[in-house]
Amino acid sequence: MSQLAFGSPKSKSFELPGAKPQYNPDRYGQVTHIALDLKLDIPNQICTGTCVTTLNPIRNGINSIVMDAVDMEILSIGVSGNAQNYSYDGKQLSIALTNALTIGQAVTIEIAYKLDKPDRGLYFIYPTEHEPNKPVQVWTQGEDEDSRYWFPCFDYPGQLASSEIRVEVPSSFTAVSNGSLSRVEDQGNSKIYHWIQTEVHPTYLMTLAVGEFSEIRDEWNGKDITYYVEKGKEDAARLTMGKTPRMVEFYSKTYGYPYAYPKYAQVCVDDFIFGGMENTSTTLLTDRCLLDERAAIDNLRAETLVAHELAHQWFGDLVVIKHWSHAWIKEGAATYAEVLWLTHEYGADLGRYYWLGQAREYLDEDSSRYRRPLVTHVYREAIELYDRHIYEKGSCVYHMMRVELGDDLFFKTIATFLKDNAHNTVETIDLLRAVEKTTGRNLTFLFDQYVYRGGHPDYKVSYSWDNDSNLAKVAVTQTQVADGETDGLFDLKIPIAFTTNNVSKSFTVRIHQRDQAFYFPLESKPDFVSFDAGNNTLKTVELDYPLPELSAQLNQDPDCLSRLHAAAAIAKKGNLEALKTLEKALTTEAFWGVRLEIVEAIGTIKLDQTEAVLINALKDPEARVRRAVVVALAEQKTASAYQAVKALVEAGDASYLTESSAIAALGTFATSGLPEAPAESEVLAILKSVLETREGWNQVVRSGAISALSRMKTSAAALELLQEYTQPKVPQALRLAAIRALGAISIGQTPTQLEQILNRLRELSRDRFFLTQVAIIAALGQMETTKAIPLLSSFVALPDGRVKRMAEEAIQRVQSKSGSDASVKQLREELDTLKKDNQTMKSRLEVLEAKEAKV
Repeated sequence: MSQLAFGSPKSKSFELPGAKPQYNPDRYGQVTHIALDLKLDIPNQICTGTCVTTLNPIRNGINSIVMDAVDMEILSIGVSGNAQNYSYDGKQLSIALTNALTIGQAVTIEIAYKLDKPDRGLYFIYPTEHEPNKPVQVWTQGEDEDSRYWFPCFDYPGQLASSEIRVEVPSSFTAVSNGSLSRVEDQGNSKIYHWIQTEVHPTYLMTLAVGEFSEIRDEWNGKDITYYVEKGKEDAARLTMGKTPRMVEFYSKTYGYPYAYPKYAQVCVDDFIFGGMENTSTTLLTDRCLLDERAAIDNLRAETLVAHELAHQWFGDLVVIKHWSHAWIKEGAATYAEVLWLTHEYGADLGRYYWLGQAREYLDEDSSRYRRPLVTHVYREAIELYDRHIYEKGSCVYHMMRVELGDDLFFKTIATFLKDNAHNTVETIDLLRAVEKTTGRNLTFLFDQYVYRGGHPDYKVSYSWDNDSNLAKVAVTQTQVADGETDGLFDLKIPIAFTTNNVSKSFTVRIHQRDQAFYFPLESKPDFVSFDAGNNTLKTVELDYPLPELSAQLNQDPDCLSRLHAAAAIAKKGNLEALKTLEKALTTEAFWGVRLEIVEAIGTIKLDQTEAVLINALKDPEARVRRAVVVALAEQKTASAYQAVKALVEAGDASYLTESSAIAALGTFATSGLPEAPAESEVLAILKSVLETREGWNQVVRSGAISALSRMKTSAAALELLQEYTQPKVPQALRLAAIRALGAISIGQTPTQLEQILNRLRELSRDRFFLTQVAIIAALGQMETTKAIPLLSSFVALPDGRVKRMAEEAIQRVQSKSGSDASVKQLREELDTLKKDNQTMKSRLEVLEAKEAKV
């Protein structure tokens, strides 16, 4: 397991300048229904319509109402049929009521409005000069608070109402929305679709998707399960989403609450700005998730995306968060739903390994970006909360709840939580209440440490055996740094197991101090010890065990996570015995996830013999293992490693991703600086050929060539080729990769070439497309010159909170790196050379010692 740096410095603050406490607004009453009647002028990107909001007043005497409505032309406003005076500042609509509101007397607020080329909320997709094959589509995105960009509303999650959408579209188009299709009216050249959602939901989950879609039908328990895709992509739709009926059945049984809506639709749209969006009964997905047969070999992302968005129909749609600060409840549950499905579909090992991957995603953000509590109401915009904390750490919290309660009580708790709060709003405390109601348990101790405060424990564990007294000693140190408010220590009960002859004996100890030592009387010396047996605690751990015990754990522990932890610890020994132990395990390990980790561990051992072990591992039948081998070989930077990877590139691989990684590795070899490095011209010729001849799913293979070019940091020719692929005519996925790569390649370029890069990024910054802006910021954030900061600052000035935050964090990274200069880079190169020389001497010494031992 990759670990955080031991004793890492205090994390950066999540809160950026301008952050402040955020609360839901006061309510005028309960919104009971929202009705939209829309007409789309797709060629001109115009939407005209009316929004009728039914409001039940909660108190008397209210004589004005403020609604959210951004960048609209307001045509008229009425209340219960009577025209009203209003003022509008482009963001909020203030309505002066002729008659004050009265409890018990519902009113309708009728607003006629027009959208002209909206920036957010409602997106018009259409062919362009450079993308003539792009489909014509219109779709919406509401989360977090973007529904206000496409209809006037009270735009926060605490208001739940039923809804309906009536929309007129060209006759060849299909319109898909929430709920049930009430009717379709044929108007000759146009059609009017009328969708009605009877179950209450918040404004951010209202949706509309329009396009010339192909509809594929499935069903579950008599309810329609439908997939909408661009025509010609029907096979990809079934390959990608075809498991949905079984998933609906699985989650209905697992959560103890049947799927609640009349249908479930998934609509794959072009240029979608996220992976997916769980609108009530109608999920929108990026069309980039659609797989072909080759992509499906080693790609779980599409399947877990489908599972994640479906699980939101329970967590987020059926049970709605009351305020954005509690978003972890729904995002953590949906992310953990991915683990549940993969375990069900593929077995426990894959489920456990996937969960570890989630934990690592969070750990990486915690160490490199910032640390924060899962629940916080201090931010600038709610979208800032959508990070690896609420998704992956949230998933880990659900898993720890499950382990603490046991499977039976955990899933009974989930059922109680859903039944008690169905079609209503919740906060974090409601989850704790469901635990107590169902089980009598109080999990506040867990939430106080993992939910309401940031961080996790970092453990360093050592083991020794006293043969005279038959005592096992396990010493544990919590190495995490105090956070300023507490001493940083966690107080947890951790199981420690000792295994002898495949029989385990487990002890649970309380770890709550900085340094603790535990002594365990055993009948005989154990074969191995398992700290946090089962590996169910969100943590980092560094194991300091003798090699025989680690070897036994690697080969015998039934828990796949324990085995891969052992592999990492063995590799840290760094000697020939460690390498041979890992090499042997690579041939006997059944689960590909552990083999992958063994390969990564082998790659860290700096011995000459490492390379031969890795080259042999290229024969592994699992594509994901071969991909790890390629990455490890690239770090060897030798002629034989290059030839092995080059052969794979020339022959290709069954997996797009493995082939792409091999191509990317060529850039590492070309810049190794070693005598046996391939000529730049040779590598460039291969990369040009790849870019010109190898198409494929989502441009993954060709993007490998872009990655290779980005590593050739001193090559003017590589830079020139990269810039060619930032042109508008280049397929979007490849173009975005090339834009991002400009940042990586900039680090070794001359001042003149650096200025070329900055000028190109300035030109590209005129593009309003969200994903292009993200790619430009990513490129600028990799640069080591303060000249990147003015352009980044221009993004900070944009209104989109996502773009603003990314740009601000990129500025911080540039400022921290801009002190690098030529002398520092030279020192790095000299250090790499010394490491290589040291590796050679160490390898020779290992061989001599081995020969001497045989004598």
